[in-house]
Amino acid sequence: MIFQALAVSAGFGLIIALLGVGVLRLLRRRSIGVMLSVVAVITVLATLAGVVAITMAMVIDGRPRDIVLTIIAIGAIVGVGVALVTARRLVAASKALVNAVEEVTETGEYVAPDRIALPAELEKVSQALDQAYARIRNGRERERTLESARRELVSWVSHDLRTPLAGMRAMAEALEDGVVDDPATIRRYHAQIRLEVDRLSGMVDDLFELSRIHAGSFRLAKARVGLGDVVADVLAGVEPLARGVHLMTEVEPVLPVHADPGAIGRALRNLLVNAIRHTPSDGSVSIRAVTDGEMVSLSVLDACGGIPADDLARVFDVAFRGELARTPGPDGGGLGLAITKGLVEAHGGTVTVANEGPGCRFEIRLPTARL
Repeated sequence: MIFQALAVSAGFGLIIALLGVGVLRLLRRRSIGVMLSVVAVITVLATLAGVVAITMAMVIDGRPRDIVLTIIAIGAIVGVGVALVTARRLVAASKALVNAVEEVTETGEYVAPDRIALPAELEKVSQALDQAYARIRNGRERERTLESARRELVSWVSHDLRTPLAGMRAMAEALEDGVVDDPATIRRYHAQIRLEVDRLSGMVDDLFELSRIHAGSFRLAKARVGLGDVVADVLAGVEPLARGVHLMTEVEPVLPVHADPGAIGRALRNLLVNAIRHTPSDGSVSIRAVTDGEMVSLSVLDACGGIPADDLARVFDVAFRGELARTPGPDGGGLGLAITKGLVEAHGGTVTVANEGPGCRFEIRLPTARL
C-alpha cells in the first residue's frame, strides 16, 4: 500500500513537473516574476498531489482528511503568496535597474537606483553597468582629446610646412628667373634653402617617429645601461647649442636602468634643447639624476620664467608651443616634447612638468634595472 502511494505520488509529481516545464518554456520571454510564480505553483501542486494521493491511499475519511487537506491548502496559499510577493519585489528591482539605464545622459553618467534595494545579482549587474559607463565616458573623453589633437596637428602642418615651402619657392623662382645676380645673395639663398630643407626633413622625420609611437609600432632595443653614461653623451651633443647658458649636472654614480639608450637619450635631448631655447643666455640649466626607491628620477630644471598654469596640462601635446605665434623655431616644429612623452611611456615610465624656482622642472621617472 505504501509503495503504491509513493508510486502514485511520484507519477503525479512527474506529470506536473513536465507540464510546468512546458509552461515555463512557453513563458520564457515573459517577466521573471511570472516565471517565479509558475515555479512556486508547480512546487505547491506537486506537493499537494503527493499528499492527496497518500491521504486517499491511507483511506482517511471524515474530519481527519478534511484537516489534512485544509493544512495543505493553507500551506499552498502561503507558499504561492510568498512567491508572488518575492516576484513582485524582483520585478520592481528589475524595472528600477532598467529605468536607471534609460535615464543615462548623453555624457554617459549612470546613477544606480537608490529607491529600492537590489538583490545581490542585480547589484552586481548595476556595479558592472557603472564600470562600463565609466569606461565609455573615458573613451569618449579620449576620443574628444584625440580629435582636438588631430585638428591642431592638421592646422600645424598646413601652416608650419606651407610657410617655409612658400619662401623656398620664392627664392628658387628668383634664382631661376635671374632676378638675383649678386653672388653673395645667391649663396645666401642657397644656404637658406638648404637650411629650410634640413629643418623640414627633421620635422617630417619627427612626424614619422611620432606616428610610429602612437601606432605602437616603435620597437625598443632595451638593455641594462647606466643612466649617467646616457646623460654624459647627451650633454656632449647639446653643449654647442648652449651659447652662454650654463649647464650643471648632478648624477649619482650608479643608476642602472633597463632601457633603450638611444630612445632615452633622444627624450633627454629634447628636454635639454627645449630648456636651453627658453633660458636666457646668462641663465643656467641643471640636470639631476637620482634613485627614488624602485624608480630613477631624471629631471631638467631651466630658467624660462615658468609656464602659465593653463598651459601646463598641454605642454606635451603635439605641436603645442604655449604661444599664439605658429611660426616654427629653428629647433623643430613643436614635436619634441610629444616624442619625449611617447618614448618615456614606451619604457613604462612617466614624464611630468611643474613650475619651480626661476623656471620649470621636467622630470622623467623610469623603473630601475633589476639584478
